[in-house]
Amino acid sequence: MALIELKNVNKKYHSGEVIVNAARDITLEITEGSFVAFVGPSGSGKSTLLNLVGCLDMPTSGSISILGTKVDSLDRVARAKFRGDHLGFIFQNFSLIPVLTVYENIEYPLVMVKNLPKEERQEKVRSLLEKVGMLNQMNKYPNQISGGQKQRAAVARALVANPKIVLADEPTANLDSESAMQVIKVMHRMQEELGTTFIFSTHDQKIVEEAEIIYHLKDGIIVDRIDRKLRA
Repeated sequence: MALIELKNVNKKYHSGEVIVNAARDITLEITEGSFVAFVGPSGSGKSTLLNLVGCLDMPTSGSISILGTKVDSLDRVARAKFRGDHLGFIFQNFSLIPVLTVYENIEYPLVMVKNLPKEERQEKVRSLLEKVGMLNQMNKYPNQISGGQKQRAAVARALVANPKIVLADEPTANLDSESAMQVIKVMHRMQEELGTTFIFSTHDQKIVEEAEIIYHLKDGIIVDRIDRKLRA
């Protein structure tokens, strides 16, 4: 069974009196442990598609099932709980809380969403800090570390609640090439070690080259799908 399944999904926005068709009759399946990229020019619909999969937006028509749950039928509160329980997010601007240390930023979802005991939180956070190579930076604040380090901390934060799926919106856009490759390698390692499914909306050719499945979008339509798993 597919981890994520979209059937005939459409998303329309109103911009003044103009109707924008941001997603048009999208049908796709994503299996567990995949490394997937949504690519295309600005306005192609890739961010819209990422937001739909991330339950941040709902389709105008069609159905979306994630982990066997028909998420398009959930109300706002139920969707928020579903996101907290099953999804992780990584953003291009890192979205770290400036007044919290690296450790506290990663711990934050466990306090706010999972409400785990302190000892269990410490074990999870330190384990992920070690995996992403940030254990020696744990007591620093976001303004004291580099962009690449911030994004590695953001990866750890996205993974700390053990989500099945991590959605990343242009996660390397604000990084230099070396830092970007380090972050991509960290995510690949998490995919292999934890079985996490990573889904990207990106312009970055480095991510495209590393992706196993690539969906090319144009004007809200999937115009091509490349599956490197099948070719391997």
